[in-house]
Amino acid sequence: MSFAPSTTSVKLVLLGEAAVGKSSLVLRFVSNDFQENKEPTIGAAFLTQKCTVGDRTIKYEIWDTAGQERFASLAPMYYRNAQAALVVYDITKPASFIKARHWVKELHEQASKDITIALVGNKYDLVADDNDSDDSLRKVSMEEGKALAEEEGLLFFETSAKSSHNVNEVFVAIGSKIPEAKPVTEELGSRPGNVGRIDLSGPALRSNLSDCAC
Repeated sequence: MSFAPSTTSVKLVLLGEAAVGKSSLVLRFVSNDFQENKEPTIGAAFLTQKCTVGDRTIKYEIWDTAGQERFASLAPMYYRNAQAALVVYDITKPASFIKARHWVKELHEQASKDITIALVGNKYDLVADDNDSDDSLRKVSMEEGKALAEEEGLLFFETSAKSSHNVNEVFVAIGSKIPEAKPVTEELGSRPGNVGRIDLSGPALRSNLSDCAC
């Protein structure tokens, strides 16, 4: 007699400076798609995706937050009670790595104590064939990222939303760290689709669902 795999619901938040590729990472994970010159997120976007991790199904409830400084004060509303977080920086922009350190510190101080955090250096496609010369586009070394991750007890990946390098691997690794929970059922009223957005000028929120076996 076979049993359906248990489903664990995981609230996950993305944090990082504007234009580091947070929304592109989520789009690649949820829809296996990439869009050049993606519009900046306003407030936050909400997406859901299922991912098979071992004998479990992880249902990610993803909050993709805006990176602009004027929205920073809203972040606690999204990472509150989150079980997981992606702190994203651009490996070609040192300032975004400094900001990532800030977000890691804030999560450790204010988020749930058992939150699983992945430090993600995005835009690997820009440096994949680099020879680390003086004119290299890479400005944050892999060693710097690994050192921060080891120091703070984080998962660490370098990714490319454009080429899909390591994107699914990030979510699988997070899922493997999440403790098993009681099975959950799908919410009533779920609608097809996979992208929702919070409009700060109104109360509407669209919550959507898609399926994927990473």
